[in-house]
Amino acid sequence: MRTRETLELLEKQTLLPYATVCPESQGRLYPEKEHPYRTAFQRDRDRIVHTSAFRRLEYKTQVFVNHEGDYYRTRLTHSLEVSQIGRTMARALGVNENLTESICLAHDLGHTPFGHSGQDVIKTLMKQYGGFEHNKQSFRIVTKLEKPYPYFPGLNLTYEVLEGITKHASEYDMPDGSLFIKTGYPTIEAQIANFADEIAYNNHDLDDGLQSGLICFDDLKSVSIWQNTYKRIAGEYANLSQKQIRRLMIRAIIGFFVTDVMNNTQKQIEELNIKTLTDVRKQGKNLVMYSDEATAMNIELKKFLFEKLYRHYRVERMAEKAKKVLTELFNTYMNNPNIIPPDFKDSYEEGEPVERIVCDYIAGMTDRYALDEYSKLFDPHAKV
Repeated sequence: MRTRETLELLEKQTLLPYATVCPESQGRLYPEKEHPYRTAFQRDRDRIVHTSAFRRLEYKTQVFVNHEGDYYRTRLTHSLEVSQIGRTMARALGVNENLTESICLAHDLGHTPFGHSGQDVIKTLMKQYGGFEHNKQSFRIVTKLEKPYPYFPGLNLTYEVLEGITKHASEYDMPDGSLFIKTGYPTIEAQIANFADEIAYNNHDLDDGLQSGLICFDDLKSVSIWQNTYKRIAGEYANLSQKQIRRLMIRAIIGFFVTDVMNNTQKQIEELNIKTLTDVRKQGKNLVMYSDEATAMNIELKKFLFEKLYRHYRVERMAEKAKKVLTELFNTYMNNPNIIPPDFKDSYEEGEPVERIVCDYIAGMTDRYALDEYSKLFDPHAKV
């Protein structure tokens, strides 16, 4: 059987010198005994997967609310897809796959119900109370709100995973007051997770938009990455259904962006003579990035999605519903916090601001739970 020590030795022997290896981790806030056959980053991944916040992602909106169809992405399927892309890039670039996977799986834990519309509403409601941002909320979940262990709050994840969740090395304080590294940039693994996220949501939102009929092939004539790929796919295959073409297209476009990121990252590493993790952190820019050509194509695709999908009248209707539901829930809980379930409210230490408790409660809701709460509070015929 391969022990943890064997796995750690394999990391040092097989990963490239600028990768993040478990024996050189900056550790956990609360010291723990090491596991006999799992590395620290493997344990972090498993802790994230077993959180209630991760399970709730199944019923949190990506673009389409869960009850609109079983085939649309949710925050959970999105996180799994980000993880798959992140693992592929980490493995190919010779850096730590387990660290990348942990960051990818945790990156959306702090998202609100109703997708980005929900986040915008909560951000507005919390503006006078310190604000809201989903990366900060993810950090709050894994360091405070999840409480599966009797010995410490949160999940007690390693420094490197926490740093990757926040996405910016100088933005947040650790719970004990010590700071993340102020100079330079996070690990390559954290940078990979950011690009895996963007590649996944752009292309899978495009896939869902086409599946739903909100956008169609003709709408994409002005998008160069789509047109370039379509010409190649159409030349290679004949007599395919639109569904088959769509699947080939999405896979090919993801492959293009992933390959571009990896090739350009390798080029950056070689040109800047990156030899160690310290070299990575000293850089004044990301090492993981698109080429100029892919950057322009990505911007064009994002602009298309914003104008044609995210601003589609059906998506806007859901955004208005989210605004109404979350705003009325927030105001009602603020006016009378006693209607928040005791098992949630009583888990906080004395002195926790009521607005932060309300924010945590709403941000943790699934779409359907928020709609059920709205019904219970405002429909006189609904059971409370």
